[in-house]
Amino acid sequence: MSTIYLDFKNGSPEMQALAVWWKALDDNRGDRAELRRCSTLMEVVFTPAYHRLRFAMLKCGIVNDNALALVAGLAARVQRDIPENTLAEQMATGKADGSARVSGLRFRRLLKVKEADVLFSAMGRIVALLGGAVNLQSLANSVYFWNDRTRKQWAFEYYSKSPSEL
Repeated sequence: MSTIYLDFKNGSPEMQALAVWWKALDDNRGDRAELRRCSTLMEVVFTPAYHRLRFAMLKCGIVNDNALALVAGLAARVQRDIPENTLAEQMATGKADGSARVSGLRFRRLLKVKEADVLFSAMGRIVALLGGAVNLQSLANSVYFWNDRTRKQWAFEYYSKSPSEL
């Protein structure tokens, strides 16, 4: 018997379940507000909304509870899903003067983060800087699999879109 791990790729069952859960937060603003007030991953895990998402994800494969709490807590802060560019590309573009919406210094600090709780607060600030309009799939896939490979990919995506930050 093979082991199935979650994979937040476009069109995957996990991504479909996340999108359904995220859209349902619009109908239950209390759940969204409760998740937005969470300042730690432990607080996210204590919410019923997180457990609804976890239950849906268990049907797709093995769940990393801490990583899923990160996804849930950050997804609740997303107001609009903008699928055109990856999250790193969105950080590198968008200001009227053509500069990055997230400065090179802030971006480099973000890439150094290793601990999940620190990533949660740092990415919460990034989502706010982007006005709550981010690529939900890119956010979920990146923070669920936050590792050296993800950080390296982000560096390539960010700097290819924002050469002014070099």
